[in-house]
Amino acid sequence: MLSVRPLGSTCSCRTNWTQPPASSTPATPSRRPTHRGRFTIAAKHHITIAEIYEAELVDIEKAIAHYEQAADYYKGEESNSSANKCLLKVGHYSAQLEQYPKAIEIYEQVAMNTMDNPLLKYNAKEYFFKASLCHFIVDELNAKLAIEKYEEMFPAYSDSRELKLLKKLLDAHEEQNSEAFTEAVKEYDSVSRLDQWLTTMLLRIKKTIQGDAGDLK
Repeated sequence: MLSVRPLGSTCSCRTNWTQPPASSTPATPSRRPTHRGRFTIAAKHHITIAEIYEAELVDIEKAIAHYEQAADYYKGEESNSSANKCLLKVGHYSAQLEQYPKAIEIYEQVAMNTMDNPLLKYNAKEYFFKASLCHFIVDELNAKLAIEKYEEMFPAYSDSRELKLLKKLLDAHEEQNSEAFTEAVKEYDSVSRLDQWLTTMLLRIKKTIQGDAGDLK
């Protein structure tokens, strides 16, 4: 059995690590698979490393890389639910780092993975919503085109509170009306509380309105 090299002195794990091929490095882990049956073990090790980078070393780029590697290993075992959880971490942090095309790709991928699953399809609207916000930050027209595409792909998205919010925000943005933008956000927040990620993304959009003070109050 091959072994993964610990990442520097910060990782105190003493178990045997299942290593990707020798060409990989901690910063850019390889996506080539190990022997089948060891994917889940390898994935869990990469999650452990990602969490160390995430919480202790605050190196989000490296955390992203290891969450991506973990997702790939889970896919190798066809553990799609676990893979999606890792991918959502990648999307979350990619958007925070303003890597919007990557975040969009991830959220679209996970949404499509879940929308045909009777137990998970309800979550698809959330992922399409997050992808739409990333599009919106890049360009208003991008967001409009993306929304049309998502509605066609997933008709249930059309009746969601998330899409209704987006359309109000697009109207407010087009009119450069920061008050209408804020009011739409407050209305949504009164029913579905905004988390820190959504608040950050909405603030980034709102700041593109001329003369905006840069808050959601």
